[in-house]
Amino acid sequence: MSRYDHPCLKIAIAPLSITQDPHFAMWVLQAPYLSGYVHHDSTWTEDLAQLWYAWQQLFSWQLLPSPLLPKTPGDLLSAFKNNASTSYSSLLMQKLGLNLWQWLFSGPVARSFDRSQGIAMGQNKPLRLRLDLRSPHLIGLPWEILQPQPGKSAVALSQHLLFSRTTSEVESLSLRQATDTLNILLVLGQESTERYLPELQLEQEASLLSEIFDRCALEESTVPYLVQTLIQPTVAELIDRLESQEIHILLYAGHGVPAPDGGRLFLGSETTLSGTELAQVLVRTQVTLAVFNSCWGAQSARQESDGSVLPRSSLAEVLIHHGVPAVLAMRDTIADREALSFIRAFAQALAQQHPIDRAVAIARQQLLTLYKFNQPAWTLPVLYMHPEFNGCLIPQQDWAITELPSNSNTWLEHLDANVYLRSIGSGEKVWPIRSGFLRVGRTDDNDLAIPERWVSKRHAEIFSRHLHAQSGKASPPMYYLRDFSRYGTLVLGEEGWRKIHHQEVLLRSGVQIKFGSSHGQALEFRIE
Repeated sequence: MSRYDHPCLKIAIAPLSITQDPHFAMWVLQAPYLSGYVHHDSTWTEDLAQLWYAWQQLFSWQLLPSPLLPKTPGDLLSAFKNNASTSYSSLLMQKLGLNLWQWLFSGPVARSFDRSQGIAMGQNKPLRLRLDLRSPHLIGLPWEILQPQPGKSAVALSQHLLFSRTTSEVESLSLRQATDTLNILLVLGQESTERYLPELQLEQEASLLSEIFDRCALEESTVPYLVQTLIQPTVAELIDRLESQEIHILLYAGHGVPAPDGGRLFLGSETTLSGTELAQVLVRTQVTLAVFNSCWGAQSARQESDGSVLPRSSLAEVLIHHGVPAVLAMRDTIADREALSFIRAFAQALAQQHPIDRAVAIARQQLLTLYKFNQPAWTLPVLYMHPEFNGCLIPQQDWAITELPSNSNTWLEHLDANVYLRSIGSGEKVWPIRSGFLRVGRTDDNDLAIPERWVSKRHAEIFSRHLHAQSGKASPPMYYLRDFSRYGTLVLGEEGWRKIHHQEVLLRSGVQIKFGSSHGQALEFRIE
């Protein structure tokens, strides 16, 4: 099983009645145990309606009509402001999160969640929690702030949960994961000619985003980033780049507005692209993740006549419906500095080979730290994931070694020699190379763990090759070093230290090695 495969609880919320008192049905569509597939009905409460109204008054760009808002709005903001003990915005944030949790996780759904989380904890894994919102009126709610009780983490910040939104009505998944390189296409769009939208500094933003990916490109990952940039492309230029290159992540930075056909992105002064149009090429070219550093990418469109919400109209929903594995978009307007902080932390988390939903949680935690709990920045990114997708952007290989018993007919007789690495200097240590193989890296899951900052997590390996002479007799094994690291491995030869980077080199007994830096620990390879 991949380390990305976690126990999953998927909950759908569908409207039974929107008129009068809004009434919803909740189903558990996926659970890690058979009796976890439960059903519960619930009415939208007046307390939730008042809190949702107060939230929009304080945090939203504009207040729009909805059956989930109170028929007679109260003045909760004044009540929160009169509480001098703490920030009224923090109180509102927490109150809405607590009430949303109590509404969703009640009755049998709560029991299913508790048992599912217990199963995940028993496996020493987080529980993957996915929410399938089947009413367009529920899309705009900040479900990411769900909070079980005061003092507990919100669902989208928890270390024990991997939260995302999803949908069941999707095209089949067509997935191409990164192997040698993680290719990113950075698309910088044009500001709208409409006066109410602020101007963007596109060249500056392109430079900042490229710098972010360059800085974390190889620091933690054995798979490097390769960033390509398109500034104000035509639709034909964008399609050509996606079809001619193997792109794993599309990152769009620019303006976007809600529209009935999946939103509208502004590529140029006279060039726009709808979500439905973009979905065709993303699915065809098997882009794994689409990220939108733009406003309202996760917001549904509305009828101009009465402001009613159009179902399945947000950019994120449309892309997922067409079969894109993962989409990250913003629920509301987001400031440039907030978006860049999020992208920086998100890129670093991906470089550390976290699954996409964990990487989003880490980046969201960064936003909360920088811009505080009582500000909406950390609630704005919304992650949608295809129900068949496990969040794996870079496939993991199983590096465990299968050792043959000594009485096997395939055992290599000549590995009986004493082969090892030893430290040079005081306090000598020895690391034997058993069965002709040794993994070297910074983390404890390696055979030789070197806790130095210039050593990569999976830095290098030493292995033997068993060759046969023309006579058919086995020759003594030869040992090689293969480097996977960011900074390379230094090997001392007759002409001094030689840097090996993503290469193999034959090792002779007595040769000295340094992993990552000339300032690192010197080790000697020995065959006796």
